[in-house]
Amino acid sequence: MPDQKIPSPSAETDVYAIHGADPEVLAYAMAKYSRSALSMKESLVEISAQRAEQFLNTFYFQYGHRSIADLAHIPFAIERLSLLAAIEVVDEQRWDGQERSTRYQDFRRSGWYTPSLGERTGEFTKAVEQLFHAYQGVSAGMLEALKSAIVRPETMKPEAYERTLKARAFDVARYLLPLATNTSLGQIVNARTLETQVSRLLTSPFAEVRQIAEKLRIAATEPAWNVYHADAQVLCEEIGSVHEFCAQRATEMLMRPVKTAPTLVKYAVENAYQKESCAELTAAAGELMAGQAIDPAPVVDLLDDTEPLEVELATSLLYPNCHYPYRQLRSNVAALPAARRDELIALGTKHRGRHDELLRAFSAGQGFRFDILMDIGGFRDMHRHRRCVQLLQRYTDAHGYEEPVCPGQPTLAEAGIEKEYTAAMEAALAVYRSLRDSGVPEAPQSAQYVLPLGTRCRSMFKMDFAEALYIAELRSGVAGHFSYRRIAWEMYRAIAERHPALASHFRIEDVNEPVDLLRR
Repeated sequence: MPDQKIPSPSAETDVYAIHGADPEVLAYAMAKYSRSALSMKESLVEISAQRAEQFLNTFYFQYGHRSIADLAHIPFAIERLSLLAAIEVVDEQRWDGQERSTRYQDFRRSGWYTPSLGERTGEFTKAVEQLFHAYQGVSAGMLEALKSAIVRPETMKPEAYERTLKARAFDVARYLLPLATNTSLGQIVNARTLETQVSRLLTSPFAEVRQIAEKLRIAATEPAWNVYHADAQVLCEEIGSVHEFCAQRATEMLMRPVKTAPTLVKYAVENAYQKESCAELTAAAGELMAGQAIDPAPVVDLLDDTEPLEVELATSLLYPNCHYPYRQLRSNVAALPAARRDELIALGTKHRGRHDELLRAFSAGQGFRFDILMDIGGFRDMHRHRRCVQLLQRYTDAHGYEEPVCPGQPTLAEAGIEKEYTAAMEAALAVYRSLRDSGVPEAPQSAQYVLPLGTRCRSMFKMDFAEALYIAELRSGVAGHFSYRRIAWEMYRAIAERHPALASHFRIEDVNEPVDLLRR
């Protein structure tokens, strides 16, 4: 046998961060680890954008190696979109980002999105203007009430005192912000999440959301905004005054157009599986619950886990497509013949394509399931928790609205703004019903933009014990908004009642105790 080279002792472990590689090129380089002994530095030297595109077209689209797209991370800014659209955009289980805060920013100057309502647009605009007027009045009225009730400590600077109480006042006034209100957000997602996000948004019943999906796809496939473009241009011009050839090379290096995901997102289209499934499940829920009123239900309902998996799956599939509490829906599903339950489950897979992930409702078997009825503003905060399965029902006036109540803080009545708040809420819901039933194309969707954040919405949260403890501890803290503090407290109480031995593991704060309103 010929002599075989014996490997030398391995060198020290090498660890280094990487900066400057295009997202798709970096994804290709990382994917090469599975098929090449080259180092990352060596791979990046030899890879071009063209070779990366060829590789991704073959292995991602033809062979379905979707995990490759997890390696390309892309930051986006999405500005001047409605609160309603923002909730849709961030509704991904693999998502990282940040949005404008209703606590620290005055949304009076934000403007709003106006859906297509034809001759009913004036009615919509008037309703939104009235809500913003009430937002301003309630914010100012609550700020004055807080100043009257809370004396500034000598150790606290006047500007800090003013800023803290303004935040408390905005926490109350935000209930009046309509879903049409403009916001902005930033997100950093991998290309696989981006592809599924764009596809999901293209399937939305809201025209604004579909338009955002197209803009996301364009932003990913066209040259990205270069933070250093202006400085690089000045530098290249300065070099050009000395050496033309060097200036040309500098321009090619520093000012070349970078497309963040020209390959991985270009084929994202409307998701027929989600669209067709939603339509058929909505019809099935309507048929099953025909003529039934919505049963009263607690704000937080910790569901038992005694039903068979088939009942949970069928109920979970119907839940986002109606407005009924989970228990009421489940009792109807459980009463069905097994064959009909199987048919309902089959509706959830009937239109599934080769590369489609199952609908989120199929994520079943979690130990803790909470059916939650809370204001939309509070839901937006709870929506940020990604280590759980969330099923959100459509927005409606069917559940009424919340009144902002914080222990230790002046009530709306004490602040002299209760009538203004109630009148604004009732007027907005009346306009919602009027627009919903107007017969204008997509009226049921467009009407939802006028619903204020104080409107109640129903959602299902499924999670394990660790996540339930984490949410209860984090969201019950005194620095949090009183809306989700109450939800976190009710989650804890429900677990403590069912599993008393586990209660001692929670580091919980009683939300019924008056709080120091100057503590943030």
